[in-house]
Amino acid sequence: MLWNTLQLALRSIRRNLMRSFLTILGIVIGVAAVITMVTLGNGATKSVSDQISSMGSNLLMVLPGQRFGPGAVPGAPFKSADVEAVRNQITGVRLVAPVVNKSATAVYQANNWTTAITGSSNDYFEAGNWEIAAGRGFSEAEERSGKAVCVIGDTVRDKLFGRQNPVGSQIRIKQFSCEVIGLLKAKGQSSMGSDQDDVVVMPLRTVQRRLSGNQDIGRLSISIKEGASIDAAKNQLTLLLRERRKIGENEDDDFRVMDTRQIAETLTSTTRILTMLLGAVAAVSLLVGGIGIMNIMLVSVTERTREIGIRLAIGALEREVLLQFLIEAVVLSSLGGLIGIALATGASIFLAGLMDIPYLFDPGINLLSFVFSAAIGVIFGFFPARRAAGLNPIDALRHE
Repeated sequence: MLWNTLQLALRSIRRNLMRSFLTILGIVIGVAAVITMVTLGNGATKSVSDQISSMGSNLLMVLPGQRFGPGAVPGAPFKSADVEAVRNQITGVRLVAPVVNKSATAVYQANNWTTAITGSSNDYFEAGNWEIAAGRGFSEAEERSGKAVCVIGDTVRDKLFGRQNPVGSQIRIKQFSCEVIGLLKAKGQSSMGSDQDDVVVMPLRTVQRRLSGNQDIGRLSISIKEGASIDAAKNQLTLLLRERRKIGENEDDDFRVMDTRQIAETLTSTTRILTMLLGAVAAVSLLVGGIGIMNIMLVSVTERTREIGIRLAIGALEREVLLQFLIEAVVLSSLGGLIGIALATGASIFLAGLMDIPYLFDPGINLLSFVFSAAIGVIFGFFPARRAAGLNPIDALRHE
Protein backbone atom coordinates (compact mmCIF):
# COMPACT_ATOMS: atom_id res chain seq x y z
CA MET A 1 0.00 0.00 0.00
CA LEU A 2 2.77 2.41 0.88
CA TRP A 3 4.52 1.77 -2.45
CA ASN A 4 1.30 2.41 -4.39
CA THR A 5 0.71 5.59 -2.42
CA LEU A 6 4.26 6.77 -3.19
CA GLN A 7 3.74 6.05 -6.90
CA LEU A 8 0.51 8.07 -6.91
CA ALA A 9 2.30 10.98 -5.22
CA LEU A 10 5.20 10.91 -7.69
CA ARG A 11 2.77 10.70 -10.65
CA SER A 12 0.96 13.78 -9.38
CA ILE A 13 4.26 15.68 -9.00
CA ARG A 14 5.37 14.73 -12.54
CA ARG A 15 2.01 15.85 -13.93
CA ASN A 16 2.80 19.47 -12.91
CA LEU A 17 6.59 19.70 -13.02
CA MET A 18 6.83 23.49 -13.28
CA ARG A 19 4.39 24.03 -10.42
CA SER A 20 6.20 21.42 -8.33
CA PHE A 21 9.55 23.14 -8.95
CA LEU A 22 8.19 26.56 -8.00
CA THR A 23 6.64 24.96 -4.90
CA ILE A 24 9.95 23.60 -3.63
CA LEU A 25 11.94 26.71 -4.58
CA GLY A 26 11.43 28.22 -1.12
CA ILE A 27 12.72 25.03 0.51
CA VAL A 28 15.71 24.92 -1.87
CA ILE A 29 16.66 28.53 -1.10
CA GLY A 30 16.12 28.07 2.64
CA VAL A 31 18.21 24.89 2.94
CA ALA A 32 20.95 26.31 0.70
CA ALA A 33 21.06 29.58 2.66
CA VAL A 34 21.23 27.88 6.08
CA ILE A 35 23.96 25.42 5.09
CA THR A 36 26.00 28.06 3.23
CA MET A 37 25.86 30.54 6.11
CA VAL A 38 26.80 27.95 8.72
CA THR A 39 29.57 26.45 6.57
CA LEU A 40 31.10 29.85 5.84
CA GLY A 41 30.78 30.78 9.51
CA ASN A 42 32.60 27.62 10.56
CA GLY A 43 35.31 28.35 7.99
CA ALA A 44 35.68 31.92 9.27
CA THR A 45 35.92 30.64 12.86
CA LYS A 46 38.63 28.16 11.84
CA SER A 47 40.48 30.90 9.95
CA VAL A 48 40.42 33.20 12.98
CA SER A 49 41.60 30.37 15.23
CA ASP A 50 44.48 29.55 12.86
CA GLN A 51 45.49 33.21 12.63
CA ILE A 52 45.57 33.53 16.41
CA SER A 53 47.66 30.34 16.61
CA SER A 54 50.09 31.81 14.08
CA MET A 55 50.81 34.63 16.54
CA GLY A 56 52.37 32.08 18.88
CA SER A 57 51.23 29.30 21.17
CA ASN A 58 50.95 29.88 24.94
CA LEU A 59 51.79 33.53 24.31
CA LEU A 60 51.30 36.46 26.67
CA MET A 61 51.61 40.02 25.37
CA VAL A 62 52.25 42.77 27.90
CA LEU A 63 51.61 46.37 26.82
CA PRO A 64 51.78 49.66 28.72
CA GLY A 65 48.51 51.52 29.28
CA GLN A 66 45.13 50.40 30.52
CA ARG A 67 43.19 49.89 27.27
CA PHE A 68 43.01 50.62 23.55
CA GLY A 69 41.13 53.32 21.69
CA PRO A 70 39.57 56.61 22.86
CA GLY A 71 40.04 57.36 26.53
CA ALA A 72 43.03 55.04 26.79
CA VAL A 73 45.31 55.81 29.72
CA PRO A 74 48.98 55.70 28.62
CA GLY A 75 51.49 53.85 30.74
CA ALA A 76 55.25 54.15 31.09
CA PRO A 77 57.21 51.95 28.64
CA PHE A 78 59.13 48.93 29.90
CA LYS A 79 62.89 48.78 30.44
CA SER A 80 65.53 46.12 29.85
CA ALA A 81 65.57 45.42 33.61
CA ASP A 82 61.88 44.47 33.39
CA VAL A 83 62.70 41.92 30.70
CA GLU A 84 65.38 40.30 32.87
CA ALA A 85 63.11 40.31 35.92
CA VAL A 86 60.34 38.54 34.00
CA ARG A 87 62.79 36.05 32.52
CA ASN A 88 64.29 35.17 35.92
CA GLN A 89 61.38 35.46 38.36
CA ILE A 90 58.30 34.09 36.58
CA THR A 91 57.95 30.31 36.71
CA GLY A 92 57.08 28.54 33.47
CA VAL A 93 58.50 31.22 31.19
CA ARG A 94 60.17 29.78 28.08
CA LEU A 95 61.05 32.95 26.15
CA VAL A 96 60.79 36.70 26.70
CA ALA A 97 61.06 38.92 23.62
CA PRO A 98 61.22 42.71 24.13
CA VAL A 99 59.61 44.55 21.21
CA VAL A 100 59.88 48.11 19.89
CA ASN A 101 57.73 49.15 16.93
CA LYS A 102 58.38 52.06 14.60
CA SER A 103 57.19 53.01 11.14
CA ALA A 104 59.68 53.96 8.44
CA THR A 105 60.21 53.86 4.68
CA ALA A 106 62.44 51.12 3.32
CA VAL A 107 64.24 51.86 0.04
CA TYR A 108 65.93 49.49 -2.40
CA GLN A 109 67.20 51.00 -5.66
CA ALA A 110 64.16 52.70 -7.26
CA ASN A 111 61.60 50.98 -5.02
CA ASN A 112 60.37 52.21 -1.65
CA TRP A 113 57.77 50.96 0.81
CA THR A 114 56.55 52.32 4.14
CA THR A 115 56.47 49.44 6.61
CA ALA A 116 56.55 48.50 10.29
CA ILE A 117 60.03 48.29 11.80
CA THR A 118 60.21 45.86 14.72
CA GLY A 119 63.17 45.80 17.07
CA SER A 120 63.58 42.59 19.05
CA SER A 121 65.77 39.54 19.61
CA ASN A 122 65.92 36.05 18.14
CA ASP A 123 63.36 35.02 20.77
CA TYR A 124 60.81 37.11 18.85
CA PHE A 125 60.85 34.64 15.94
CA GLU A 126 60.41 31.58 18.13
CA ALA A 127 57.79 33.11 20.43
CA GLY A 128 55.74 34.32 17.46
CA ASN A 129 55.98 31.05 15.49
CA TRP A 130 57.95 32.74 12.72
CA GLU A 131 59.90 30.58 10.29
CA ILE A 132 62.95 31.75 8.34
CA ALA A 133 62.25 30.94 4.67
CA ALA A 134 65.71 32.03 3.51
CA GLY A 135 68.88 33.28 5.18
CA ARG A 136 69.20 33.31 8.99
CA GLY A 137 68.29 35.10 12.18
CA PHE A 138 70.46 37.38 14.33
CA SER A 139 73.74 36.28 15.86
CA GLU A 140 74.52 37.11 19.50
CA ALA A 141 77.22 39.56 18.37
CA GLU A 142 74.75 41.38 16.10
CA GLU A 143 72.18 41.67 18.90
CA ARG A 144 74.79 42.81 21.42
CA SER A 145 76.36 45.45 19.18
CA GLY A 146 73.16 46.64 17.52
CA LYS A 147 74.45 45.94 14.04
CA ALA A 148 72.41 47.21 11.06
CA VAL A 149 71.03 43.88 9.86
CA CYS A 150 67.41 42.89 9.28
CA VAL A 151 65.03 40.06 8.50
CA ILE A 152 62.15 41.11 6.24
CA GLY A 153 58.60 39.85 5.75
CA ASP A 154 57.23 38.50 2.50
CA THR A 155 55.22 41.65 1.69
CA VAL A 156 58.33 43.85 2.01
CA ARG A 157 60.25 41.40 -0.18
CA ASP A 158 57.50 41.62 -2.83
CA LYS A 159 57.34 45.44 -2.79
CA LEU A 160 61.10 46.04 -2.84
CA PHE A 161 62.62 43.02 -4.56
CA GLY A 162 59.80 41.39 -6.53
CA ARG A 163 60.78 37.74 -7.16
CA GLN A 164 64.45 38.42 -6.47
CA ASN A 165 66.14 36.77 -3.45
CA PRO A 166 66.67 39.65 -0.98
CA VAL A 167 69.24 37.93 1.25
CA GLY A 168 72.58 39.75 1.10
CA SER A 169 71.11 42.97 -0.34
CA GLN A 170 71.31 46.38 1.31
CA ILE A 171 68.16 48.42 1.97
CA ARG A 172 68.05 51.96 3.32
CA ILE A 173 65.97 52.78 6.40
CA LYS A 174 65.92 56.55 6.92
CA GLN A 175 69.61 57.62 7.03
CA PHE A 176 71.30 54.24 7.38
CA SER A 177 71.79 51.10 5.31
CA CYS A 178 70.73 47.72 6.57
CA GLU A 179 71.83 44.32 5.31
CA VAL A 180 69.02 41.82 4.67
CA ILE A 181 70.15 38.58 6.30
CA GLY A 182 66.87 36.67 6.29
CA LEU A 183 63.39 36.33 4.79
CA LEU A 184 60.39 35.31 6.90
CA LYS A 185 57.92 32.69 5.71
CA ALA A 186 54.58 34.29 4.79
CA LYS A 187 51.81 34.27 7.41
CA GLY A 188 49.11 36.37 5.75
CA GLN A 189 46.62 38.63 7.50
CA SER A 190 46.13 38.63 11.24
CA SER A 191 42.73 38.19 12.89
CA MET A 192 42.59 41.99 13.22
CA GLY A 193 42.98 42.42 9.46
CA SER A 194 46.59 43.67 9.44
CA ASP A 195 49.27 42.21 7.17
CA GLN A 196 51.66 40.22 9.36
CA ASP A 197 54.19 39.98 6.50
CA ASP A 198 54.56 43.76 6.17
CA VAL A 199 57.44 43.93 8.65
CA VAL A 200 61.18 44.49 8.92
CA VAL A 201 62.74 42.96 12.05
CA MET A 202 66.02 44.34 13.40
CA PRO A 203 68.01 43.77 16.58
CA LEU A 204 66.48 45.66 19.50
CA ARG A 205 69.53 47.87 20.08
CA THR A 206 69.65 48.83 16.41
CA VAL A 207 66.12 50.22 16.51
CA GLN A 208 66.64 51.89 19.89
CA ARG A 209 69.83 53.67 18.79
CA ARG A 210 69.01 54.53 15.18
CA LEU A 211 65.22 55.03 15.15
CA SER A 212 63.68 55.59 18.59
CA GLY A 213 66.65 57.32 20.26
CA ASN A 214 65.92 55.83 23.69
CA GLN A 215 66.03 52.55 25.65
CA ASP A 216 62.25 52.20 25.98
CA ILE A 217 60.52 48.89 25.22
CA GLY A 218 56.99 49.06 23.88
CA ARG A 219 55.87 45.48 24.37
CA LEU A 220 56.86 42.17 25.94
CA SER A 221 56.06 38.91 24.14
CA ILE A 222 56.28 36.08 26.67
CA SER A 223 56.08 32.42 25.65
CA ILE A 224 55.00 30.01 28.39
CA LYS A 225 56.37 26.47 28.54
CA GLU A 226 54.11 23.67 27.34
CA GLY A 227 52.19 22.24 30.29
CA ALA A 228 52.82 25.24 32.56
CA SER A 229 49.83 27.17 33.91
CA ILE A 230 49.26 30.31 31.86
CA ASP A 231 46.88 31.73 34.48
CA ALA A 232 49.49 31.28 37.22
CA ALA A 233 52.11 32.95 35.03
CA LYS A 234 49.73 35.86 34.39
CA ASN A 235 49.10 36.34 38.10
CA GLN A 236 52.84 36.26 38.90
CA LEU A 237 53.54 38.63 36.02
CA THR A 238 50.92 41.11 37.21
CA LEU A 239 52.26 41.11 40.77
CA LEU A 240 55.86 41.49 39.56
CA LEU A 241 55.12 44.40 37.24
CA ARG A 242 52.97 46.16 39.83
CA GLU A 243 55.88 45.92 42.26
CA ARG A 244 58.48 47.11 39.72
CA ARG A 245 56.27 49.98 38.51
CA LYS A 246 55.46 50.99 42.12
CA ILE A 247 51.70 50.76 41.75
CA GLY A 248 49.82 51.24 45.03
CA GLU A 249 47.43 48.66 46.46
CA ASN A 250 44.33 50.70 45.54
CA GLU A 251 45.64 51.87 42.18
CA ASP A 252 44.77 50.34 38.81
CA ASP A 253 47.40 48.66 36.65
CA ASP A 254 49.06 50.94 34.10
CA PHE A 255 49.70 47.93 31.85
CA ARG A 256 47.66 45.10 30.42
CA VAL A 257 48.43 41.43 29.96
CA MET A 258 46.80 39.86 26.89
CA ASP A 259 46.50 36.11 26.47
CA THR A 260 46.24 34.74 22.91
CA ARG A 261 43.87 32.05 24.23
CA GLN A 262 41.44 34.71 25.43
CA ILE A 263 41.74 36.62 22.16
CA ALA A 264 41.00 33.41 20.25
CA GLU A 265 38.04 32.53 22.48
CA THR A 266 36.59 36.05 22.17
CA LEU A 267 36.91 36.21 18.40
CA THR A 268 35.73 32.66 17.75
CA SER A 269 32.73 33.07 20.06
CA THR A 270 31.84 36.26 18.18
CA THR A 271 31.99 34.50 14.81
CA ARG A 272 29.92 31.61 16.19
CA ILE A 273 27.22 34.00 17.40
CA LEU A 274 27.16 35.72 14.00
CA THR A 275 26.96 32.31 12.31
CA MET A 276 23.99 31.30 14.47
CA LEU A 277 22.29 34.65 13.79
CA LEU A 278 22.78 34.36 10.02
CA GLY A 279 21.63 30.73 10.10
CA ALA A 280 18.48 31.69 12.03
CA VAL A 281 17.68 34.48 9.55
CA ALA A 282 18.20 32.09 6.64
CA ALA A 283 15.95 29.48 8.33
CA VAL A 284 13.00 31.88 8.05
CA SER A 285 12.94 31.16 4.31
CA LEU A 286 12.32 27.49 5.17
CA LEU A 287 9.08 28.52 6.88
CA VAL A 288 8.16 30.57 3.82
CA GLY A 289 8.83 27.48 1.68
CA GLY A 290 6.60 25.43 3.98
CA ILE A 291 3.75 27.92 3.58
CA GLY A 292 4.23 27.66 -0.19
CA ILE A 293 3.90 23.86 0.01
CA MET A 294 0.71 24.15 2.09
CA ASN A 295 -0.78 26.62 -0.40
CA ILE A 296 -0.08 24.43 -3.42
CA MET A 297 -1.31 21.28 -1.67
CA LEU A 298 -4.60 23.03 -0.83
CA VAL A 299 -4.93 23.99 -4.50
CA SER A 300 -4.14 20.39 -5.46
CA VAL A 301 -6.85 19.08 -3.12
CA THR A 302 -9.38 21.44 -4.71
CA GLU A 303 -8.35 20.44 -8.25
CA ARG A 304 -8.54 16.72 -7.48
CA THR A 305 -11.76 16.69 -5.48
CA ARG A 306 -13.53 14.38 -7.96
CA GLU A 307 -10.52 12.02 -7.98
CA ILE A 308 -10.63 11.89 -4.18
CA GLY A 309 -14.37 11.27 -4.25
CA ILE A 310 -13.98 8.36 -6.69
CA ARG A 311 -11.24 6.77 -4.56
CA LEU A 312 -13.35 7.07 -1.42
CA ALA A 313 -16.44 5.76 -3.24
CA ILE A 314 -14.69 2.58 -4.45
CA GLY A 315 -13.42 1.74 -0.98
CA ALA A 316 -10.28 3.77 -0.26
CA LEU A 317 -9.84 4.48 3.43
CA GLU A 318 -9.49 8.01 4.80
CA ARG A 319 -5.98 7.24 6.11
CA GLU A 320 -4.93 6.10 2.60
CA VAL A 321 -6.05 9.41 1.08
CA LEU A 322 -4.39 11.31 3.92
CA LEU A 323 -1.18 9.33 3.45
CA GLN A 324 -1.17 10.00 -0.32
CA PHE A 325 -1.25 13.77 0.06
CA LEU A 326 1.08 13.74 3.06
CA ILE A 327 3.67 11.70 1.15
CA GLU A 328 3.32 14.07 -1.80
CA ALA A 329 4.13 17.04 0.47
CA VAL A 330 7.05 15.21 2.10
CA VAL A 331 8.49 14.16 -1.29
CA LEU A 332 8.32 17.75 -2.50
CA SER A 333 10.02 19.15 0.59
CA SER A 334 12.64 16.37 0.71
CA LEU A 335 13.46 16.88 -2.96
CA GLY A 336 13.85 20.58 -2.21
CA GLY A 337 16.17 19.70 0.68
CA LEU A 338 18.41 17.52 -1.51
CA ILE A 339 18.65 20.17 -4.24
CA GLY A 340 19.37 22.79 -1.55
CA ILE A 341 22.21 20.67 -0.09
CA ALA A 342 23.79 20.25 -3.54
CA LEU A 343 23.44 23.98 -4.25
CA ALA A 344 24.86 24.90 -0.83
CA THR A 345 27.90 22.65 -1.31
CA GLY A 346 28.82 24.33 -4.60
CA ALA A 347 28.14 27.82 -3.24
CA SER A 348 30.14 27.16 -0.05
CA ILE A 349 33.20 25.88 -1.93
CA PHE A 350 33.09 28.86 -4.32
CA LEU A 351 32.54 31.51 -1.61
CA ALA A 352 35.12 29.96 0.75
CA GLY A 353 37.73 30.26 -2.00
CA LEU A 354 36.60 33.82 -2.77
CA MET A 355 36.80 34.82 0.92
CA ASP A 356 40.08 32.95 1.42
CA ILE A 357 38.76 30.86 4.29
CA PRO A 358 38.87 27.04 4.62
CA TYR A 359 35.88 25.01 3.42
CA LEU A 360 34.75 22.72 6.23
CA PHE A 361 32.06 20.17 5.38
CA ASP A 362 29.69 19.85 8.33
CA PRO A 363 27.63 16.63 8.07
CA GLY A 364 25.58 17.69 11.10
CA ILE A 365 24.13 20.86 9.57
CA ASN A 366 23.54 19.10 6.22
CA LEU A 367 21.62 16.25 7.89
CA LEU A 368 19.73 18.65 10.17
CA SER A 369 18.70 20.83 7.21
CA PHE A 370 17.44 17.80 5.28
CA VAL A 371 15.48 16.44 8.26
CA PHE A 372 14.06 19.91 8.90
CA SER A 373 12.97 20.25 5.26
CA ALA A 374 11.24 16.84 5.44
CA ALA A 375 9.58 17.90 8.71
CA ILE A 376 8.35 21.07 6.99
CA GLY A 377 6.60 18.80 4.47
CA VAL A 378 4.93 16.81 7.27
CA ILE A 379 3.87 19.89 9.25
CA PHE A 380 2.60 22.03 6.38
CA GLY A 381 1.28 19.08 4.35
CA PHE A 382 -0.82 17.61 7.13
CA PHE A 383 -3.67 20.16 6.99
CA PRO A 384 -4.27 19.82 3.22
CA ALA A 385 -3.98 16.01 3.51
CA ARG A 386 -6.45 15.99 6.43
CA ARG A 387 -8.82 18.13 4.41
CA ALA A 388 -8.63 15.73 1.46
CA ALA A 389 -9.24 12.69 3.68
CA GLY A 390 -12.23 14.35 5.34
CA LEU A 391 -14.16 15.02 2.11
CA ASN A 392 -17.62 13.52 1.81
CA PRO A 393 -17.54 11.09 -1.18
CA ILE A 394 -20.98 12.21 -2.46
CA ASP A 395 -20.09 15.92 -2.28
CA ALA A 396 -16.74 15.21 -3.89
CA LEU A 397 -18.35 13.35 -6.83
CA ARG A 398 -20.70 16.30 -7.43
CA HIS A 399 -17.77 18.75 -7.54
CA GLU A 400 -17.16 20.41 -10.93
